[in-house]
Amino acid sequence: MAPPRSAFGAPPPGGRHPQIGEAGSAVAPPGGSSAEDVLRRLEWTVLRRLDGLLQGDYRTLLRGAGLDLADLREYQHHDDVRHIDWNVTARLQVPHVRVFTEDREMAAWFLLDLSPSVDFGSGQQRKRQVSAEFVAVLARLLTRHGNRVGALLYGGHRDAMIPVRGGRRHVLRLLHALQAQPEARATGTTRLHELLQSAANAVRRRSTLFVVSDFISEPGWERPLALLAQRHEVVAVRLLDPLELELPDLGLITLRDAETGEQLLVDTHDAGFRRRFARIAAQREADLRQALGRAGVDTLELSTDGDLADAIVRFTEMRKRRSRLAAGGGLPAHLRRAA
Repeated sequence: MAPPRSAFGAPPPGGRHPQIGEAGSAVAPPGGSSAEDVLRRLEWTVLRRLDGLLQGDYRTLLRGAGLDLADLREYQHHDDVRHIDWNVTARLQVPHVRVFTEDREMAAWFLLDLSPSVDFGSGQQRKRQVSAEFVAVLARLLTRHGNRVGALLYGGHRDAMIPVRGGRRHVLRLLHALQAQPEARATGTTRLHELLQSAANAVRRRSTLFVVSDFISEPGWERPLALLAQRHEVVAVRLLDPLELELPDLGLITLRDAETGEQLLVDTHDAGFRRRFARIAAQREADLRQALGRAGVDTLELSTDGDLADAIVRFTEMRKRRSRLAAGGGLPAHLRRAA
């Protein structure tokens, strides 16, 4: 027996959502936190860690950024070998690298899937909360270095576009908008291709696009994603929950498809059912990763039970390693033999 397409449903929505005021302030829901409180907490708990762990490598997150040549200097350990100037190196007999300054006009866009399945979470966090914290952390990290950020929100009762701007106040505006977005009701399947096609029409200049979604959607999003990747630097930020991959023995439970509202009573005490569920989930994982790979995008996975800072650092290190390997293939033959 196959599990429902969305695997699990989201808990029913409750409480009020904060409202964006004319002065940019918001009233937090009862028991909740305002955007200012959330951002301040993330600045202390996540951004401070990233400052130490990334050590300036935040540029790796904007690999497609435009760069201007600023200077030449001697090669140092951990420098990107792609930046070696071979003409200067041959002339001076000492490896030299090109030093660049960032193009301040580079923009980062967050394409945010806020469909019903994103409201699911088996632990203390929902996927929607993980998405909001990722946006807040990365937007603040980028705007502190002069970049601009914007967002397209898809799902719920109203879609929205937040134009690109810089500064901490704009990051707060993004976070306000996410908090104010109502939780979507189960009215049908997600059509992620609509969000991607909207981005293709709205984002004209070359930018870095972070597609933040659990990719539980109708088929047909792969081609729009690949077309976006031809024009922009695209990163798929995939939201997931451990309970979507493997079921524990919980006895009789009701699974609800968060997208359609369909319910199914299953016996998780049945080991055969749990094995079939895990096999189907593993196949979906493999198919999804292959689809993202064919689209030519990098994937950053964020789990509801994971550490946000660690996930960002792992992703950055992965891109650095791959860049070095790719650059090593282009080294002169005598240097490859020496290595």
